[in-house]
Amino acid sequence: MTLYSWGNPRYFPSLPPPSRRYFDVDAESRVAADCHWQPRPWDHATLIALHGLNGSSDAHYMRGLAAKAFERGLNVLRLNQRNCGDTERLSAGLFHSGLTADAAHVVHELTTVDGLPAIVVAGYSLGGNLALKLAAEYGAHPPGTLRAVAAVSPIVEIGECVRALERPGNVLYQWNFVKDLKRRMRRKARFRPGRFDLTKLAAIRTVREFDEAYTAPYFGFRNADDYYHRASSIRIVERIAVPTLVITAEDDPFVPSLPFRDRKLAGNPHIDLRVCEHGGHCGFVGASTPVDDGYWAETQIVDFVLRHLGAGDSISATAPAQQRAERPPHDRASQA
Repeated sequence: MTLYSWGNPRYFPSLPPPSRRYFDVDAESRVAADCHWQPRPWDHATLIALHGLNGSSDAHYMRGLAAKAFERGLNVLRLNQRNCGDTERLSAGLFHSGLTADAAHVVHELTTVDGLPAIVVAGYSLGGNLALKLAAEYGAHPPGTLRAVAAVSPIVEIGECVRALERPGNVLYQWNFVKDLKRRMRRKARFRPGRFDLTKLAAIRTVREFDEAYTAPYFGFRNADDYYHRASSIRIVERIAVPTLVITAEDDPFVPSLPFRDRKLAGNPHIDLRVCEHGGHCGFVGASTPVDDGYWAETQIVDFVLRHLGAGDSISATAPAQQRAERPPHDRASQA
């Protein structure tokens, strides 16, 4: 499912062209979002979607989620992390897997500047870790507009994910991640010449080596292991106090399911945890129908969000939920 969902061509004719919006998240960093606004945006809840490592606002799951959410009455912002989606020119520095400040800034700006009534955050993989860590950092005092959070295949324990990625069977995934990380650093050097030492790139073969050479020292972590430990949402996930959906799979090739059994996560009453036997990494694809393309996790996110929006959130669900799967494709969702 991991490879199929990545390589399967997808089309979203009902999703209108986005408008581009920029957020100045700090003095040297700007991030870009592709936005889909309802005709009266202030009368609708807003979903902020966060992509995975080396992804962008154009990732198929970002557009698939946006299409389903927009069809059912939500505004949608497909947010690019720093330097992602060919936006290296917009920020002086780098990005890491636990940097929640950018998403928090977007939530704050949409709340205080735009006056939007309700916001939900959903992330995939790295973006899923960000979504959970953001909710945990808010703790018992989240913004009044934050209604729900969702995470699909989140890398809640980054060190374990990197170790899984280093298994021989995952060489294709490792190669692809490293290739894109190197490409980004080379593009970064074109816009910020001399800021980063590119002589280290040639010897890098793994994500861990990249993080040891660039990510960890840039952000002041002692080493890659220190970065992975401190950036992982599992450290603080017990603090989450907003309705939260977590979907993961036993057969995910590089996100082990064991950390999801941790009582800090599985025992949090605010978290709806669904550990599926099958689904791969950000896959969860089942048979399509005339009203559903079979991408089960996307539908579950939208259904979950709509259930947790209040009457005062002025959200109109324009598409019925009929014929949508209540369980993952080929499988039962198990409550951990």
